Amino acid sequence: MFGQLKLEYLGHIISSEGVQADPSKIESMISWPVPKDIKSLWGFLGLTGYYRKFVKDYGKIVALLTDLLKKDAFSWGERAQQSFEALKLSMTQGPVLAMPNFSQPFVIETDASGFGVSAVLMQNGKPVAYFSRMLSSRARQCSVYERELMAIVLAIKRWNHYLMGHHFIVRIDQKTLRESWMRINRNGSPNSWDISLR
Repeated sequence: MFGQLKLEYLGHIISSEGVQADPSKIESMISWPVPKDIKSLWGFLGLTGYYRKFVKDYGKIVALLTDLLKKDAFSWGERAQQSFEALKLSMTQGPVLAMPNFSQPFVIETDASGFGVSAVLMQNGKPVAYFSRMLSSRARQCSVYERELMAIVLAIKRWNHYLMGHHFIVRIDQKTLRESWMRINRNGSPNSWDISLR
């Protein structure tokens, strides 16, 4: 369109609408052949990982593929193929992310499941970035409260460059976390995740 400025920068297209992944990079992901070995899988995950901020629950989607990178673990089966195809599909559905506006507050929404944590950084109801990570087997043994708190701490650390010195809001859906946090603040006996936030 006439008068609309678009800038290609480090594999991203930046416009007045926001930031999106370069379509040529998305095309490279879509046309990536089925990995036959660890080296090929590393290449694919490296390319998709660069654009993980565009994909909700990226960490959960790639968990099975990441496990195949372990020593003597590469065995491509039906589940690996399904994860591979799901990741390709999710990369094509990445939204246009809003450009951060440092004069407005950020909002972080987090969630934790038995296997992973995820978060979205937003402004004015539009996503600025996504984050997700699978939990280690040890972290999976933590209480719901601790996993929810992990999600908050990890999201704040991930987006520290946006949040430092700026007002932000954390929205959670876990009533247990709110109640436990208030109780800890009254009793003064925080765990390591609470300490990370202070």
